[in-house]
Amino acid sequence: MRSIAIMNQKGGVGKTTTTVNVGAAIAATGAKVLIIDLDPQAHASLHFGLEMQVDFPSVYDVLVNDAELNEVRQQVGDNLWLIPAHLDLAAADFELSSVFGREMILRDKLAVDSMTFDYILVDCPPSLGVLTLNALTAVEEVFIPLQPHFLALHGLSKLLKTIELVAKRLNNRLEVTGVILCMFEGSTTLAKEVANDVGSFFQNEHQHKSPWSRARLFETKIRRNIRLAEAPSFGKPIFEYDPHSNGAEDYRNLAKEILFQFK
Repeated sequence: MRSIAIMNQKGGVGKTTTTVNVGAAIAATGAKVLIIDLDPQAHASLHFGLEMQVDFPSVYDVLVNDAELNEVRQQVGDNLWLIPAHLDLAAADFELSSVFGREMILRDKLAVDSMTFDYILVDCPPSLGVLTLNALTAVEEVFIPLQPHFLALHGLSKLLKTIELVAKRLNNRLEVTGVILCMFEGSTTLAKEVANDVGSFFQNEHQHKSPWSRARLFETKIRRNIRLAEAPSFGKPIFEYDPHSNGAEDYRNLAKEILFQFK
């Protein structure tokens, strides 16, 4: 089993779009996939057409009310399951502030889960609080979606330092294994320069011992595509909304890279 957190402390870089569509693409190959929505905005849940009601069972109940994963898990496609989020999740930082071992609740719930999966993908919030720490403690890999902009590079070092601290103190199996360029416009000089800079940085890091020494910049770039932006409003992954779009093609190709990443 591979367990992967998709994270970046910057919002709007394609975390949820990547989590949902990579999960759907991998599930289409026959692998069993679980997506965990850890973002209080619940965008991954909305992407699958789940309306957020007051009594909606969600990952909040797992973290705060000691519910088991099978009590909140929903099947959202063939070979594809979701642990949904709810706006209540925004209060989790405060409600868990005095709970011992609060960073490891998700890890412990996954350890006793009644179902097994080939892939677990965690959609992280754009912050570095207790929700993201739960994700980083529960998984073994991190994928970082980046927009090819200068400011995206500027925040990368802080993100890597956070991952390094978690790897040292809470989860020594944790490593960054992939970087994904999203909203890519290959015709612009800036996008090409950022892609080259990111690729060179991680290539050079292969010589050093760090949680990102095995990281690679995926060859597949997720092109800017309006169909990807439209799909969530219809409650569908891109493959159901427009299977012939550039967005669908890109995420299929990215999923293939992920499936064969370490083979």
